[in-house]
Amino acid sequence: QVQLVESGGGLVQAGGSQRLSCAVSGRTFRPYAMGWFRQAPGKEREFVGGIIWSGGTTYYANSVKGRFTISRDKAKITVYLQMNSLEPEDTAVYYCAADERVVRPREYAYWGQGTQVTVSS
Repeated sequence: QVQLVESGGGLVQAGGSQRLSCAVSGRTFRPYAMGWFRQAPGKEREFVGGIIWSGGTTYYANSVKGRFTISRDKAKITVYLQMNSLEPEDTAVYYCAADERVVRPREYAYWGQGTQVTVSS
């Protein structure tokens, strides 16, 4: 079994920053890629960004490009989402996901339980 556990959510003021973490535990797991998604109330889950594990290549949704940064700690099998210049529109439950296969982000097999990020105006 593979478990993904997010942490770092909470309440932050607009313009502020927050960092989310997602740690992988369970059986030996070597991801091909890990990603972050978010879901705001009444909206569909949205892809935020991802990282190719081996080389560290990152890619982002246009809505967060330039404000959010994804990084990883290979030894800890942990991925991070650094969020800067937060806006009320960033309020959502944030999920991390991962897969060992080369699949599209929405097809990732393993998902965390989500962590709430609330940005106040």
